Amino acid sequence: IIPGLVSLILFGLKLGIDFTGGTNWILKFDRTLQTEEIRAVLDEHGYSGSLVQLSSEGGRNNVAIISMKELQPGSPEKRAIEDAFRERIGNFKELEMVSVGASVGNEISRRAIIAVSLASLGILAYIAFAFRNTQNPVLYGICAVVAMLHDVFVVLGIFSILGEVAGIEIDALFVTALLTVIGFSVHDTIVVFDRIRENLAKRAAPTFEAVVDYSLAQTLVRSLNTSMTVVFTLLALYLFGGESTKTFVLALLIGVISGTFSSIFNASQLLVSWENGEIQRLFRRVTGR
Repeated sequence: IIPGLVSLILFGLKLGIDFTGGTNWILKFDRTLQTEEIRAVLDEHGYSGSLVQLSSEGGRNNVAIISMKELQPGSPEKRAIEDAFRERIGNFKELEMVSVGASVGNEISRRAIIAVSLASLGILAYIAFAFRNTQNPVLYGICAVVAMLHDVFVVLGIFSILGEVAGIEIDALFVTALLTVIGFSVHDTIVVFDRIRENLAKRAAPTFEAVVDYSLAQTLVRSLNTSMTVVFTLLALYLFGGESTKTFVLALLIGVISGTFSSIFNASQLLVSWENGEIQRLFRRVTGR
């Protein structure tokens, strides 16, 4: 998390056209491509700084995925770039062209922040209600949300680093992946918490710490089995799926692995630390009170 937070502070996230506005243009050429020859044409026509990625079809890199500032369909600029591509690189087929205005991008950014915030508050309220019969129901919600934020920061931090190192941009699908990770992480945590609640009612162990330990042992295999089936499916999608969904699948893959970790090693431990007064003592030492 720490390297990711440092990267977020220094570089932020590399935002795609869904957030900044621009055009996503996918072209399939008749021959193998080099990114430099695509960029050279774009630079000559005033579209320097465009992100060019190559995808393979039929065993050769002949599909260009171009993220650039807004280019209107049917405009003279578009026709000039197409003519230059045909003249210098060869014939091609346009697979997709999507343009997003800057105002739409800003609205998507705002709604993404609202969506994640509302999801967090909703989860906190729901878990507090679901565990209302326990000694401290809000604490269960807080621990689940902290574990969830752990997963969010892991995904955001890794994508901040990947954006700086590998030029990977995030799009609207990334927000979908983030919300899915939140749901998966909390779902796994609730299963553990529910078992803790059952074992507390049964007095399955003499201390709260022992009850939590016993509950984790009972749910460990279930958590790992569920997560591994999802991980194998996502790996298959990442390795053999389409280029346009790779960022989405990678975010899910990182989030599911992190969510499994946080449900087993973070959420319940926070619960025990609070019940034993360890967090309160740490807070008093830090604040000097």
